[in-house]
Amino acid sequence: MTSGTSPFRDGDAANTPSLSGAATPEASGPPKSPSAGATPKPPGPEVPPKSPGPATPSPSALATTRAAAAWFATAVALVLLVLLIILILQNQDVVELHYLGFTGSLPLGTALFIAAVAGAAVVAIVGVVRLTQLRVTARRTRRLDSEREKKP
Repeated sequence: MTSGTSPFRDGDAANTPSLSGAATPEASGPPKSPSAGATPKPPGPEVPPKSPGPATPSPSALATTRAAAAWFATAVALVLLVLLIILILQNQDVVELHYLGFTGSLPLGTALFIAAVAGAAVVAIVGVVRLTQLRVTARRTRRLDSEREKKP
């Protein structure tokens, strides 16, 4: 067999392989309906086939890794720290503070920084308390479920 010959006979359309995207006389004409007298079905929403396995992301989808998330968080923290340094440097005026009977003088930027750190500490403490509550509740629920499974 030479490269110019085909294993299929000329005119044998059923046995001729078709290439995807190739222009053939059949492909360039209007689509043929299965039965001549039947009305065509209106186009409906295309439903993707269900795959038995887990969904795999497309190759063009961006994969977020822990390292990428850590770098992003580091960059955001760096920007916030620069903004905080600018705040402290632009507010060097000494102010007098009164808190629960204590009196003192402090640069305004430093006082604002201390207030921000105290607010973040309060938020962190409340978050730790809530997470602890959720963990205790989840542990209790798992223990009760395992006890129910043991008892027939």
